[in-house]
Amino acid sequence: MAASDRAPLRAAAWVISGGSPCFDEGFEYFRGWLIAQGREVFEGVVAHADRLAELPEISASAPEGIEPDGEEILGIARDAYERATGAEPPEDAFPLDHPAVGPDLGFHDRERMTVLLPRLTALYPS
Repeated sequence: MAASDRAPLRAAAWVISGGSPCFDEGFEYFRGWLIAQGREVFEGVVAHADRLAELPEISASAPEGIEPDGEEILGIARDAYERATGAEPPEDAFPLDHPAVGPDLGFHDRERMTVLLPRLTALYPS
C-alpha cells in the first residue's frame, strides 16, 4: 500500500473516478484493487500510472464509468490473522511506512491530467 501512495497514481484514480475526490478510503480501495492485479501489473502501474489504460478491466469499464474497487482486499491480512489466532491483531500489527507522495499535480486541471496521463484520459474523456 505504501509503495502505491504516489501523486501520479492518485491523479490516475482521480481521472478514473470522473473527477470525484479520490482521497483516503476511495484511493485505498483503488490501490487494494491494484494490488490484487499481481506484482507485475502493480509495479508497472506504480512506475507509470498511465499504464492503467493498458489493463483490460480499466478499458472495459471506462465507458460505463465503473471504478475499480478493492475494499475487500484490504482486509485479507487482518482476516487471516483472526482465523489463525482466534483474536484480533494488535493495533501495531500492520504498520505502513508512507513515503512522500510527490508533487501536487493539479488533479483538478484536466489539461494537466491529459499531459500526464494521455492514454488514461483518452479512455475517460470527462
